[in-house]
Amino acid sequence: LCLPDSASVAPLCSMKALRKGAAELFGESIKMGVRFGDADSRRSVTVRVGERDAEQLLFGPEDTISGTVHVDSPSGRRIEHQGIRLELIGQIESVLDRTVTEFTSLVRELAEPGELLGRAEFPFEFADVEKPYESYDGIHMRLRYFLRLTVAKAYGAKAVHEETFRVYTTTPVDESESNNAIKMEVGIEDCLHIEFEYNKSRYHLREVVLGKIFFLLVRIRIKHMELAIIKRESSGVGANAYTESDTVAKYEIMDGAPVRGEAIPIRLFLSGFDQLTPTFRNVNNKFSVRYFLNLVLVDEEDRRYFKQQEVFFYRKGP
Repeated sequence: LCLPDSASVAPLCSMKALRKGAAELFGESIKMGVRFGDADSRRSVTVRVGERDAEQLLFGPEDTISGTVHVDSPSGRRIEHQGIRLELIGQIESVLDRTVTEFTSLVRELAEPGELLGRAEFPFEFADVEKPYESYDGIHMRLRYFLRLTVAKAYGAKAVHEETFRVYTTTPVDESESNNAIKMEVGIEDCLHIEFEYNKSRYHLREVVLGKIFFLLVRIRIKHMELAIIKRESSGVGANAYTESDTVAKYEIMDGAPVRGEAIPIRLFLSGFDQLTPTFRNVNNKFSVRYFLNLVLVDEEDRRYFKQQEVFFYRKGP
């Protein structure tokens, strides 16, 4: 950087030179990127992150993460650095209390302190990496895996680039595990009595929810009926416990007044809702995600009658 030769003398360099020196010091001129080794053939998914859609490559819990990183010094300038490193990180982020918890962290030192001139490329590989949880972008909680490329500069400055990737976990099908149909009777005394059933209590994310609703007594004028999938995200404990619900999907299954003895079929294709995730139980002691089928009846005075039933969602494995 340029400095004045005394406190009373004007600086010896222009503001343009000052900006150039600051850019070299703080890494603003460095361009960096990550390319996964099988990016052309690997499946990617589009996910909603905050207010935007993001395309992320998809990996399984046992997959090796490998590829190449590049670091460019534009215009052929020679840039000194204090080392280049690549980290693979798995972490849980809470929007509510702004805490970050790392559960996986590995480091690869790509270059010792030295100089960069033009483009430098470095291959990397993370084999046998622990990826125990599925990626998740929820209401208040976020679980993500990413690569963090860091070029250390003088005086503690650094240039950083992060590349997020997606991890899906699957559940092997166990035919011996109980997956009984759900049957319930609900109603309002002397006004409404219905019986509903769903064919299962556990569904994989590409399955179809099948069921029926039987009207045994109808003495109120029903306008329409809908079935909704409710996601309930909970985090924290004690006084810091939070629970938030979100309607993931809504499906009208009847329009008009039913009569006694009528049966209404239910057929809900889960594959049409990309925002569905598996049910998560106490992920790293930080958060849980549960799902409910919410049956709602609306009468002609817009009064709503509903009944919720918890179901278990999973991602089907081989």
